[in-house]
Amino acid sequence: MTTRTGDLTVGGITSTLLRFTLPMMLGSLMQQCYNIADTLIVGRCIGSDALAAVGSAYSLMTFLISVLLGLAMGSGTVFSLQFGAGDMSGLRRSIYVSLVLIGCVTAALTVASFVLIDPILRLLQVPAEIYDMLRLYLLIIFGGIPFTFLYNFYAALLRAVGDSVTPLWFLGVSVVLNIVLDLLFILGFGMGVGGAALATVAAQGVSALGLMVYVLCRRPELRVRREDMRLDGASVREIASFSTLTCVQQSVMNFGILMVQGLVNTFGTAVMAAFAAAVKIDSFAYMPVQEFGNAFSTFTAQNYGAGKSGRIRKGVRSAFLISVLFSLAVSLLVFLLARPLMLIFVRAEEVEIIRLGVQYLRVEGSFYFGIGILFLLYGYYRAIRMPAMSVVLTILSLGTRVALAYILAAIPSVGVIGIWWSIPIGWALADGVGIAYYFYLRRKNVNLQKHQHYLP
Repeated sequence: MTTRTGDLTVGGITSTLLRFTLPMMLGSLMQQCYNIADTLIVGRCIGSDALAAVGSAYSLMTFLISVLLGLAMGSGTVFSLQFGAGDMSGLRRSIYVSLVLIGCVTAALTVASFVLIDPILRLLQVPAEIYDMLRLYLLIIFGGIPFTFLYNFYAALLRAVGDSVTPLWFLGVSVVLNIVLDLLFILGFGMGVGGAALATVAAQGVSALGLMVYVLCRRPELRVRREDMRLDGASVREIASFSTLTCVQQSVMNFGILMVQGLVNTFGTAVMAAFAAAVKIDSFAYMPVQEFGNAFSTFTAQNYGAGKSGRIRKGVRSAFLISVLFSLAVSLLVFLLARPLMLIFVRAEEVEIIRLGVQYLRVEGSFYFGIGILFLLYGYYRAIRMPAMSVVLTILSLGTRVALAYILAAIPSVGVIGIWWSIPIGWALADGVGIAYYFYLRRKNVNLQKHQHYLP
């Protein structure tokens, strides 16, 4: 039997997972450089007010992008299932349906972002001194939403069929371009935060259009044909179901973060700036395990489509061990290097901002294994046709986090540190429920025909 390029249903499990994951991890770290480059240059060259503005924008941008990312990830799961089953005709039909559906959502989201920008900023309780800077930054960023859609869609498609390297190349070019344009627009042309936003959009455009052209020209088996261009009910329902639930999961996750950002904003510019810098470090630190969870989801979905339940069981054990060990190593580094990491983004004389950022990193960063396990659970349930369970776990995690943050922060003796502690507590609750449900389903040995999934 001939092995297909990108086939994750054969070969050594741990080696296959790592080979597929490593380019995704590197890509996710590069992706963080988009906003990190803005934050670093803005914080160093413009000042703390501009840093606070870009930091607040990051939470809102992440929420909006999560809608498109969730839709692409949901579609990617369907693509992986069909690729694993060898159904290339069904795969191309799903690509067309997904492009139409997500394209419509992208257009609506872009328009809504421009129309609702002022109500959103008021909802976030943005301080008056940074309101205009933040508004300008976001208006430019919103113009790049279609590029975000194109890149994430085609990256999800290629990863679904086992190619995690090609998106990395296009992203690498984009990151370098983003940094060069940041320096040119901010330092060379003195364009301020507007220049940082413009650099990000231009770089995203290069990676998105480049990746789209690559798929159309170099992967003919993924190119939609005329006979594939139909919105049949079965394909629409499948894509809509997976994409909507994954979108809800991503949106709930980032909406919770956005609510926490609103709470942070009430503590003043110093806390906002500390949170902005620490969140960049935070995202950079645990993004590899997030991508590992996404890679594990693709691995599981392809093997699910191929009917290889034993391979998935072995993959579960391998993935959990890798994720926990990696997370513990990162936690140790972040705990020890919290202050030097903050100094990358903040001037040494900003003593209070540095103190608050170090406090955040040492509290929340000590428990990265919790979010590592949670990402694996998200990917696992999505891949075995239970995306609704991923939504439940997200609601548990973020609901706990938001509720505790507001409750603890209101206690004078606790204050802002209560926001930091709410994060790992939320992870722990969701992990416990997700793992317990996994073993519950294993014991019950749910019937495949009755429940439309098997449980590895």
